[in-house]
Formats: sequence, structure tokens, C-alpha cells
Amino acid sequence: MATPTRPERDTVMHSWCKQSDWNAPTVVGGSGAWLHIEDGRRILDMSSLAESNHLGHQHPRLVAAIREQAEKLCFVTAAWGAAPRARLAELLLERSGFHDGRVFFSLGGADANENAIKFARQASAKPRGWVITRDRSYHGASYAAMALSGDSRTRTQVDPQAMRVDHALPPYSYRCPFGTSTAEECAQAAAAHVGELIDAHADEGVAAVLMEPNAGTNGIVAPPAYWPALRRVTREKDAFLIADEVMSGFGRCGEWFAWQRYGEEGRPDLMTLAKGLTGAHLPLGAVVVSGGISRILEPQMLFTGLTYCGHPLSCAAGVAALETYADEQLIERSRRLGASMFAELQRMQQRHAVIGDVRGGEGLFAVIELVSDRDTRAALSPWPDMHSSVKALLADAMAHGVSFAARGNLILLAPPLVIGETELADALSLLDRLLARLN
Repeated sequence: MATPTRPERDTVMHSWCKQSDWNAPTVVGGSGAWLHIEDGRRILDMSSLAESNHLGHQHPRLVAAIREQAEKLCFVTAAWGAAPRARLAELLLERSGFHDGRVFFSLGGADANENAIKFARQASAKPRGWVITRDRSYHGASYAAMALSGDSRTRTQVDPQAMRVDHALPPYSYRCPFGTSTAEECAQAAAAHVGELIDAHADEGVAAVLMEPNAGTNGIVAPPAYWPALRRVTREKDAFLIADEVMSGFGRCGEWFAWQRYGEEGRPDLMTLAKGLTGAHLPLGAVVVSGGISRILEPQMLFTGLTYCGHPLSCAAGVAALETYADEQLIERSRRLGASMFAELQRMQQRHAVIGDVRGGEGLFAVIELVSDRDTRAALSPWPDMHSSVKALLADAMAHGVSFAARGNLILLAPPLVIGETELADALSLLDRLLARLN
């Protein structure tokens, strides 16, 4: 491959940043939890590159599967059959227990969420039915996905009400918007609030409620009582429940899918997937649709789809990914290492007054919320601004060869599920030392 003659910062528009600020090192390879940098350094990836590289970088099994499929068939449209597409759908239905359902393949998480809404509206016979999502949520950066998201970064770019989207207050028990005193009370109040919003749109009807069951860049991990209560409300109000598992799926939260923590009573009507679906080795998203909705839609025309939906190369990577999660017992490993990581973060909380709250821990995902005063829970800076001390912590960590993710006052920990136990321990030890500087 020819070497570029101009630096990337001069030729590429990069997402989620000011173009004048972008000046990242060039990654030339990777292995396991490590990124290999052009200048010879190795950087430990403690975020799985936006919670997507669950299987680490350049997993040999996925590389081999992609190469093997490329030698057979690179591409056909969804108008034609493709063996890896059929096999991946079969595996997803097995792992999720949606045995009589179907799978629609997309390119990523944003269009998976958009298509899930399309299916919910069509199956409910409410083509303009309302959708209830959550403030402090993220479902993608296309216009429809921005409307679905309760994201302060994109709020001025789209009118959710015009797209018939209403945002519920979040189950943010550390700063409960309902003024409750316990996580259980906050969960129940937040679920009841969704029911009230469904009732408020009764004249036009609510087609679906779209929520993240656990992990997300918003940093809110709902209390355990929330998802079961939300499922009861949506059943009582006859609204489809869509689980956005783009970040929380494939072992990130200690289960194949985060909703499975709650058993059959927590089963959604649809769920959306991406990221860990291929371990980010190739782009792919999916909507897993229940049997009930599938049967309604089966005789109807689906006016949706993109050229590369269900791309055979991506689906081959997906098959290899699901087989790898199972064969290497990575779901169970995430649960075990996640509990260990969370216990260490709780110990850090006892040592460092700057840590106001620690959330997560069901798998290899956790959130540290930093405060200026633990007693009053005063934030370091207004959401979603990032305090200069957090920026300094990230820079210091990078200088020590570790990449942590942060947003606002939150440090988000989501290492690849294949990270070595010593590697994880060393990264947490570094974080401990850096947090000591903030006290």
C-alpha cells in the first residue's frame, strides 16, 4: 500500500471532534488489547475503541474467516442468498432465544435503531406512532437517530417532536431526577414516568419504547429494578419494547445480551446490535425481531434497506465472532473479570474523594463519576463539559501507554474481553495513581 504524502489531519474529516483539534497517532496494527503505533509504541486499549473491539485487535480467528470468505464471495445484495448471512441469523436467534423470530441486517447501530422503529411502527399499524426514548441516551448520529437520542451534543440539530419522539427522564439514581432517596425508588419512578408519557400520547398512539439496557457512553447504568419495571409498563400499555444492545451486547455486561440478566420477564420485542457483533473487525448491525412481530410483517412489504445490508464478508466475521465468544468462554470471563475490576474501583472510591460514584460491574464495563465535593455531589464541571483535570489524566495515561475513555466527568472502562489479567491490573493501578493527583 502506498504511503500517504500528506498527514491525515489535512485530508480527512474526523467524527465527534473539532477538526483543528484532531492530531492522533497512526495505528498500524494491533494484538489482543494492544494498539501498535506507527512510531513503535504500544498502547493498551481500555475502551475497546468505543466499546466495540470486544475480541481485541486482529483476532486470528476473525482475520482467517474474513480472508476465507473473501476468496469465496465478497458481495451479493440481500436480493440473493448468502450462506454466512443465513448462519449468522441462525446463531443470533439461538443465542438470544428469539427462536421463531427473524434478523434484519444493517450497516451499524444507527440504522439498526432506525429500522427497529420502522418495524415497530409497521407491526403496530401506527405508521406515525410516537416513540419514547430517554434523556441522556445515545442511539446514533443520523438525523433520525439523533432525534431518538437524548444527547446534549446534537440537541440543536434536530427536532425530536417533529419526528414523534419524546424523551423520558433517566433512571439516574446517583442524581435522581425524581428526587428519590434509593436506587429502587428511582427505578420505579423512572419506569412509571415512561408509562405516563405513553398515556400522554394515547390519542395518536405510542409504537415503541427504545432504551439501552445497560452500557452506554451516557454513563448512566440503570438500577437493577428498572428494566423489569419498564418491561411491565410497556406490556401493560401495549407498546413494543426495543433494547438497544449496540454497546451492551456480546458479553460487555456479563451476558450475551444485557436484558438476559432479567430472564424471560425482561425479554424485549426487538433488539438492536452492532459493534461486538463482529468485534468491530468489519461494520455490521442487526435488528433481532420477535416471532410475534415477524409474523405480522411477513406478508407485508418492507420499504427499507441499504445496498450493503447483510454484506457476506461482515456476516462471515459475525459468525466467527459468535463462535469465538462461545469457544473461548468470553461471556463468562467478562463476568468474572468485570466483578474483579468493579471491586477494585470500589476500593479506589474509598481512597479518592474525587470519586463520587462507581457504576456497572456486571461485565467488563464500569463508570467512574468524578465530583468536586463528594458530600454535595457537586460535579467537576457542568455536563457534558470535561474538566481540565480529566483531560490531564487522559494525557498522562497515554504517556504511560494506556488509553482510557472519558466523557464529561465520567471515566468509562470497557477493555476488550480478551485483555490479560495482569494487563487489566496494571491499567487499574495506573488509574489509581493518576486519580490520587485529583484529590
